[in-house]
Amino acid sequence: MTRQLGPGPAGGREPRRSGRRAGDSGTREAILAAARAQFADRGYDGATIRAIAAAAAVDPALVHHFYGSKEQLFVAAMRLPVVPSEVLTAAFAPGGRDPRVSLGEHVVRTVLGVWESEDVRGPFLGLLRSAVTSEQAAGMLREFVTEAILGPVAAAAARGLGGPGQAPVAGAAAGQVAVAGAGAGQARPEFRAALAASQMIGLALTRYVLALGPVAAASADDLAVAIGPTLERYLAGDVRAPDGSVPGGGSVPGGIQPPGDGSQGLGLPGQPG
Repeated sequence: MTRQLGPGPAGGREPRRSGRRAGDSGTREAILAAARAQFADRGYDGATIRAIAAAAAVDPALVHHFYGSKEQLFVAAMRLPVVPSEVLTAAFAPGGRDPRVSLGEHVVRTVLGVWESEDVRGPFLGLLRSAVTSEQAAGMLREFVTEAILGPVAAAAARGLGGPGQAPVAGAAAGQVAVAGAGAGQARPEFRAALAASQMIGLALTRYVLALGPVAAASADDLAVAIGPTLERYLAGDVRAPDGSVPGGGSVPGGIQPPGDGSQGLGLPGQPG
């Protein structure tokens, strides 16, 4: 940091600070470096805004000021170009899709639209490849997916966002319909969310990593039409074993929080650490 002489109170000259101010890009980079180290050492769940701030020698409020939530900080630290909760908010928003298109088809088309961007696909696939080869990276990605993606999707399923052809719930808001997962004797919303995630992550690996011919060559519209009904069933259909038993009824692994009344659902950023 250099100092220049500026006008003093008596017409003389006194030192004047120049160069970068507190909270500039240097501070941002220090926060990001600390975040990468904390996420790598402690995983997504274990890393906290407070610990990251301490490692960067800044106040936690400054981290929140620059990056908002832990999810947004993770996205910036991992150089991911999109915030998952924002994409999910748009995908599940009432009135956000053509009513003639099912929820499952709409979600597949929305996610593929994000992945087809070169700016998004590169960092996303880098994270996927790391998770396949490194247990540490897999654990970090698993925790991030659980908190930032599966939680909101489970909340959406529990709130009753579904596709065309389903009967509206009495008194439900416009655009909301009955979902099997919301009633007794049906699969838990968080189990449905995990099934949906397995479908979409499998699609990403098959299309972009393995580049399996027919799937890699198919258009996004063709894939949305083909996979949409399966995703629709996972999110809103009847998920039962042949004997009528309900899968996914046990304890929830990986820390997925039941959505309750859905108040923490779509549109809310990840919880600060």
